[in-house]
Amino acid sequence: MNVGIASDHAGFQLKEQLKTELKNMGVDITDYGTNSEDSCDYPDFAHPLAKSIGKENELGIAICGSGNGINMTLNKYPHIRSAIVWNKELSELARQHNNANIIALPARFIDLKIAIESVKQFLETSFEGGRHQRRVEKISI
Repeated sequence: MNVGIASDHAGFQLKEQLKTELKNMGVDITDYGTNSEDSCDYPDFAHPLAKSIGKENELGIAICGSGNGINMTLNKYPHIRSAIVWNKELSELARQHNNANIIALPARFIDLKIAIESVKQFLETSFEGGRHQRRVEKISI
């Protein structure tokens, strides 16, 4: 599985820790930055991640302080369904019911253990389809 990952400065440490976990799980990762804790703008990293989904990467993980800003940027793309998650149950539902292809993690509000559980659940869960397919098809304008 190919997974893209991106963060701003607030999510940099969590991103680096998650990359180690993902590699241990055998996941191929493309890192779209940032590469330090220096102040930066989340859209600069969200845009390349969004553009990679369905091409180089099947799924994505995005991280910023609250999860909101990077999530808003990602969801501007018609082919992206990004969901803010802060536990594994939300990760599971985002995939099962919404066919989310990116999760946005709020680095300032979750710890590494929860982030790992959420990412693992996201990657292991499939879209249910059925009645949910009809709803997902109504998302795009």
